[in-house]
Amino acid sequence: MDHRQKSPPPRLPPGLDIRSAAVLREIVEQYVETGEPVGSRTLSRLLPHKLSPATIRNVMADLTDAGLLFSPHTSAGRLPTDRGLRLFVDGLLQFGELSEEERTNINLALAGSGRSMQDTLAQASTLLSGLSAAAGLVLAPKGEGPVKHIEFVPLSPGRALVVLVSADGQVENRIIETPPGLPPSALQQASNFLNAQLAGLTLTELRGRVRAELTADRSALDELTSAVIEAGLATWGQEGRSGSLILRGQGRLLEDIDQLEKLSAIQALFERLETEETLLKLLDLAEESDGVRIFIGAESGLFGSAGVSMIVAPARNAQDRIVGAIGVIGPTRINYGKIIPVVDYTARVIGRLLG
Repeated sequence: MDHRQKSPPPRLPPGLDIRSAAVLREIVEQYVETGEPVGSRTLSRLLPHKLSPATIRNVMADLTDAGLLFSPHTSAGRLPTDRGLRLFVDGLLQFGELSEEERTNINLALAGSGRSMQDTLAQASTLLSGLSAAAGLVLAPKGEGPVKHIEFVPLSPGRALVVLVSADGQVENRIIETPPGLPPSALQQASNFLNAQLAGLTLTELRGRVRAELTADRSALDELTSAVIEAGLATWGQEGRSGSLILRGQGRLLEDIDQLEKLSAIQALFERLETEETLLKLLDLAEESDGVRIFIGAESGLFGSAGVSMIVAPARNAQDRIVGAIGVIGPTRINYGKIIPVVDYTARVIGRLLG
């Protein structure tokens, strides 16, 4: 289910009456706040409707039989199952809009003046992690827009910086090894040759044209300069089409883990997030969504039910084209009501920056 910036007043989910909905909501809210099982005596003090502990125990038993609650170990208290969390998120969760101050703070934190787009995206991931007490993720797919300018800058003997400026103003840098004995003039010659070839080409098209020129020996370039050009273009040539994933705050997922099997599951999650398949799946999930989507446990298909939830939103540019995905990964007791509007607004800011 998609979750927009402003949710309507919740209606009772199918199969729940007022009492059972109130009990489920309170148990989930206490779980989000403390992570501890909730018992009937505690609920009798917290619920707005005065119910006896005996009545609450009967309601909790019914919710347990329905697969919405479970009792950990021998505890008399209850915790929500993934199914119970889903029912809460879809039918009982209330969240509002960010304040003007919160929007301003996000805009200021992501202001891109004087830093690269990669740094801005890393800051967005760090920002989400800090605001959510979870791991923040930002996925920026590799664009295939026209290249505006390429420059080779000498750094030290044997090393040079390749600066690529795209037509939309994004700047990317790569460091390459240069052949021994390369004169500084060769770097300038390499820059001049590539910029003369650009003419609105994408990087893929430019590589093809340059390769043809060098193969046919029509470039009038010496061997060392040709090697520099090939090395410079190759630094962008080996990347997958899925783009780059920036993840910050992974340590948040390791907090409060006291069981070895849970630690192994989280470590497996980290490894999964680094694969090409996962990046493509993240983009697919973003493309299928108009707004913020919430995945609890194994629902996303990215990982097993390792006690984690993912909240993700597409970043769209002014032409409504998806240019990335923004979100957080955290424990299932993540504060959904607080984080959904943060992810939604941050995704729109990043969409404008990437677009």
